[in-house]
Amino acid sequence: MQARAEVQRAVRGALGRLPPQVREAPLVVGCSGGADSLALLLAAHAERPAGVVAAIVDHRLQEGSTGRSEALAADLRARGIDARVHPVTVDGPGGTEAAARRARYSALAAARPHPCSPVLLGHTLDDQAETVLLGLGRGSGARSLAGMREWDEPWLRPLLGLRRARVREACAGDPAPWEDPHNSDPRFVRSRLRAEVLPLLDDVLAGGVAEALARTAAQLREDDEALAAWADRVSAEARDGNALRVDVLHEVPAAVRRRVLREWLLESGASAVTDAHLRAADALVGAWRGQGGPRLPGGLDVVREHDRLLPARPG
Repeated sequence: MQARAEVQRAVRGALGRLPPQVREAPLVVGCSGGADSLALLLAAHAERPAGVVAAIVDHRLQEGSTGRSEALAADLRARGIDARVHPVTVDGPGGTEAAARRARYSALAAARPHPCSPVLLGHTLDDQAETVLLGLGRGSGARSLAGMREWDEPWLRPLLGLRRARVREACAGDPAPWEDPHNSDPRFVRSRLRAEVLPLLDDVLAGGVAEALARTAAQLREDDEALAAWADRVSAEARDGNALRVDVLHEVPAAVRRRVLREWLLESGASAVTDAHLRAADALVGAWRGQGGPRLPGGLDVVREHDRLLPARPG
């Protein structure tokens, strides 16, 4: 009962921190039938008995998934919870994990009954730690290492401060949670992080690794928000139509400058901008010797003319 009370307090607190226009909108809870999402759903329903929709995404990747999804929806409806199944097709680039995530998030966003409705997700402190480890292993920047935010419209993650084991205690009993075999399948990176890497780090570093990684994410998130606010101010000052003024960019640190450049390049039509692309574009400001700019994905060049950076289409 204590674990269930902790989950409910976390949900109540997260809902209370939402913007006013969002706070009163109907809630959508992504529910896979696993312990984390069931605990979240039960707590949300306890807070809002008449204002919760359970969105069950059927990825159709496993035999019997449709039947399980429909049975879960029927069970939830029998308990007075509005539950709906959303079948999706998992395909596209990036492998099964990435494609399933895209399909799931698209279905959950479409399930909102009101434009302001938040979508509650059952990510825990352990999921946050795994996200930070993934970012570290891929050489990501501070924005990625900052991990998942509690509120990232329309996504609300009330359980980021709770360990997975504690959340699962809150779901002990009825209804019985379903364990997705993909969560322990070593073909998937997150599964190996969960089963192999984090336990090894805990052993080597004498415990507390998940909490330390979550603290690191929180610290980097504060830094990222400060840098983002600074970059927004610089961007507003540097804009000159579709160009950027070099004299304004030159006066700020490269970390801020590259944030301005990244947003500008994406708005200009570039795609999949990498750190190497950003550094090449930044060299037109911080280390310019008359060189040309980089060719970017999306068929975009960056050129420097008359102390302005301009997007250009070749040919």
